[in-house]
Amino acid sequence: MTNDVRPSAPLSPRSGGGGTEAPAVLGLVLAGGQARRMGGGDKALLELGGETILARTLRTLAPQCARLIINANGDPGRYAFTGLPVVPDSVAGFAGPLAGILAGLDWAAAHAPDLAFVASVPGDCPFLPADLVARLWDAKVAAGQPLACARSGEWRHPVVGLWPTALRHDLRRALIDEELRKIEVWTARHGVAIADWSDAPVDPFFNINTPQDLERAAGIAGGAAA
Repeated sequence: MTNDVRPSAPLSPRSGGGGTEAPAVLGLVLAGGQARRMGGGDKALLELGGETILARTLRTLAPQCARLIINANGDPGRYAFTGLPVVPDSVAGFAGPLAGILAGLDWAAAHAPDLAFVASVPGDCPFLPADLVARLWDAKVAAGQPLACARSGEWRHPVVGLWPTALRHDLRRALIDEELRKIEVWTARHGVAIADWSDAPVDPFFNINTPQDLERAAGIAGGAAA
């Protein structure tokens, strides 16, 4: 199993397809879900093609980001092999992915104040695109919006997004004072651009929710028909 997933050094900004220059960002892997349909545990630590899904995710994300962190609750030692900071939710009660995004924004503000944006991905997507950050940035700039999220085919993926750290205080108020849990309700308040990808032949945001999904992903990773 390949576990060496640490970026060697901060990386320079990436240029997107639209010619704009994306700033250096913090990459955030959201691994705090409870994985009920998988029988519990950490979906990010499931193996696919001889390595964990997390290792695949970090390997794709590392060249696109200046730094990487993992959002996860419970014992952080299970992610020690990555050598990355493991940041728990600051909102109690498994408040969903918005709580993980808030944890990432707060961590960036405290530990990487030079990084004004956080790029988030779920920990159960093994086929993420290598141009994710650049295309999210291009979509944000083209639409003149503060936020951006991914879409493949007709499906939006609000967890796959680009978030300004400046909005962390508003997000905290929404989570704690309003008990808001739906990402798209909050992003609609501020404005969100959409970055599009094709969902064929393989959806780059295919995520693993069930044992059947893991079996299908193994076929895709091995070159079998989806």
